[in-house]
Amino acid sequence: NTGYRSAELMYNIGNAYFKLDSVPSAILFYERALLRKPADEDINYNLQIAKTLVVDRFEEIPELFFVRWYNSLALIRSTNSWAKLSLISFVVFLISLSLYFYTSRYKFKVAGFWLALLFFLISFTSLTLSFRNRALVENNTAAIIMSPQVNGKSSPDSSGTDLFVLHEGTKVEIEDEVGEWLEIRLSDGNKGWIPANCLEII
Repeated sequence: NTGYRSAELMYNIGNAYFKLDSVPSAILFYERALLRKPADEDINYNLQIAKTLVVDRFEEIPELFFVRWYNSLALIRSTNSWAKLSLISFVVFLISLSLYFYTSRYKFKVAGFWLALLFFLISFTSLTLSFRNRALVENNTAAIIMSPQVNGKSSPDSSGTDLFVLHEGTKVEIEDEVGEWLEIRLSDGNKGWIPANCLEII
């Protein structure tokens, strides 16, 4: 529930920025909302509208279907919610395992075995989804360019060769950090260095 409230708050802040014609800030908060409610139609729609106002256009490297599906599944619940489900399932697994080992009736043994197997899988899957959710939300390396215009450099200093020009609202991934410079990766796979104060992490 906290995740949903947080998503609604981020979404409303994004709407406020959009009404103020602050496109990069609107995109930033729509992206933050989307991390918490990836299937929300309103968030997706407003984000796509805001993106049409971004100058930069890059050909995106398509994400594997399985990876996209796995990430979406992990974001359905919060990190703590997945962890609680994992813990509860593990307790049921132990109870079912006890039923399998300590009952003498055959049908209870069979039921205990299959229930133990089922809840072990649920517990393990929930735990992995909890870690994945945390990686996506708390350890997120995606960022939005906030400066009107910035040059991507070949090295982490102002004397580096200009590789490309980015404009506000463009989404990038942070790859590395050297001092006050960040190495970023564009959606088309190209990399370059920009000052850290030119972007904000989602």
